[in-house]
Amino acid sequence: MSETIRLPWYRQLYGQVLIATVLGILFGEFFPVSGNALKPLGDAFIQVIRMVIAPIIFCTVVHGVAKMGDMRRVGRVAIKAIVYFEVITTIALVMALVAVILLQPGAGMHIDPSKINTASIKTYTAATEHLTPVEFLMNIIPASAVGAFAAGNILQVLFFSVMFAFGLVMVGERGKPLIAVIDGASAVLFKIVGIIMKSAPIAAFGAMAFTVGAFGTASLLSLAKLLGEFWLVCAVFNLVVLGTVAKLAGFSVLRLMVYFKEELLLILATTSSETVLPQLMRKLEAAGCEESVVGLVIPTGYSFNLDGTSLYLATAAVFLAQATDTQLSWEQLLTLLAVLLLTSKGAAGIAGAAFVVLAATLSTMQTIPVASVALVLGIHRFMSMALTFTNVVGNGVATIVVSKWENALDTDKLAAALGGKKG
Repeated sequence: MSETIRLPWYRQLYGQVLIATVLGILFGEFFPVSGNALKPLGDAFIQVIRMVIAPIIFCTVVHGVAKMGDMRRVGRVAIKAIVYFEVITTIALVMALVAVILLQPGAGMHIDPSKINTASIKTYTAATEHLTPVEFLMNIIPASAVGAFAAGNILQVLFFSVMFAFGLVMVGERGKPLIAVIDGASAVLFKIVGIIMKSAPIAAFGAMAFTVGAFGTASLLSLAKLLGEFWLVCAVFNLVVLGTVAKLAGFSVLRLMVYFKEELLLILATTSSETVLPQLMRKLEAAGCEESVVGLVIPTGYSFNLDGTSLYLATAAVFLAQATDTQLSWEQLLTLLAVLLLTSKGAAGIAGAAFVVLAATLSTMQTIPVASVALVLGIHRFMSMALTFTNVVGNGVATIVVSKWENALDTDKLAAALGGKKG
């Protein structure tokens, strides 16, 4: 039996994305005007990926639930996933609050909120009125099935997909030909994703050239303490919190990161976790997670398990309080924690989501000046690199953990995928 030929790293996708990212940084630094003009390269890639996300979720969820054939088990998986999400995101929020209070990245800045130019944040603050918890929950139910797919709203597509799958299970034998068609459509969609991913290095180059060209290294230097503190907190969360959860579940979070290396490098460049959602689902299934669990946990996690976003919101909110000399009592910090538990769930499906939700959180609190969010606008994209990275790793860990709880995990496949062993 012949061994599989292994390509050198620079001919593999992750190597090409890494090279393109470095070249994009250099291009944006030395040719900022031209780098700024390359934004459409990254945006086009994100748009093309978004084009296939809704049908992939539909096919995966419907096929997985129909194969499972047990509606009570679907409910059980969903409840376990949401409980897990709430516990981990709460830990993330508490950890970020403790870290930013101890490290004090905003102390000594003495910013006067009345002198901040708020023109650059009007687009974001205008969206905060649409982020009430009730509206977010009501928005899960689409006005029409077609509308959910047209808008690309992940939670709405998931809601319709589960309902459709239940109906398909209930019709019994008559539904089997349709299940086969959906399975075939899923295979075609993943082939399309494979074609799209060949352009990932170009997207990474364009996205990084734009980021560095538009925001420059000056913005990094001016808020280096905040950026360093946030990246440190994300690293500790990934290695300690998620690392501990992974170890208890019988796998290594570091090996999982290596397994997701192509996807993680891509989101560092594009700062969009949506760009890797199809590949993430495919890789988790290949690593031994049952299709039905992957189809339920990943789309739900993209709205409810935003560990990195939680870290960002807590860190940025307290940083802005420190920078504007706004004193927060312990009661106000606990209120902030409670508000963030709600508003962090509204970060799905919105352009500049984390930044919009940060503005919404400050508006709800009415303690920290909303205008102060302009202070972090210049480095938001650099913070987004760490938060999207953490979101994706967190959802990968969550899917494996819930799969194990459900006895829906092939441990031999997982060991082979993460450890390079032949199963």
